[in-house]
Amino acid sequence: MAALASSLIRQKRAVREDQGNRPVASKRKPCPKSNKSLCQKQILVLISKVRLCSGRRGRTEKRPEPQLKGIVTRLHCRHGFDLQILPDGTVNGTRDESSSFSQFNLIPVGLRIVAIQGIKTGLYLGMSSEGYLYTSEHFTPECKFKESVFENYYVTYSSMLYRQSQSGRAWYIGINRDGHVMKGNRVKKTKGAAHFLPKVIEVAMYKEPSLHELPEQSPPRKTVKTADSPSLQNGRKDPPKAGTS
Repeated sequence: MAALASSLIRQKRAVREDQGNRPVASKRKPCPKSNKSLCQKQILVLISKVRLCSGRRGRTEKRPEPQLKGIVTRLHCRHGFDLQILPDGTVNGTRDESSSFSQFNLIPVGLRIVAIQGIKTGLYLGMSSEGYLYTSEHFTPECKFKESVFENYYVTYSSMLYRQSQSGRAWYIGINRDGHVMKGNRVKKTKGAAHFLPKVIEVAMYKEPSLHELPEQSPPRKTVKTADSPSLQNGRKDPPKAGTS
């Protein structure tokens, strides 16, 4: 019995000596977050998630494209016609105020410079080097028109590229008293044919149209019948080439 008690005492001493010889673990510094309340911890987690999501969106989303402020309008000529572009490319005047083909996007592409695009057809109005109006699926330098305010709040639209070589007189968009568009070099800014009154329907934002350069050879155009060229085929087809049947 005494031997058993002495052995137990020796075991306890050995355990104490082992614990004394073990290296003391360094005390950990308390985490600053541990002193924060549960509500504060939840707020920190929420902020971290928001930052993570915003960082991902910033990488994937594209920057918004520049927008141009223009108008949807009808161009009412002083002679009583609204300018219109038909699906076959015909450009003329109409007295039908409800025609959807007489609604245009008037897109600013420079200082007092606009592009005139039919809403229904998507075609741009252009003026060739001969003064003829035509329609184009692409926006080219010939589709740029200078917008000028005339007397009595009427507006004129002249070609940015072409004018009279000697006098420098501008070439204008014009509609005669019969509702036919005129050749640009025959239209005078003091006459009613060149005077238009924009009837604004709404203000809209547009993407800047892509400019297509004019090739060396004339592109296929839908040439418009004018009062000065009755032989042309009214915009439905190009004029027949010489030597073709």
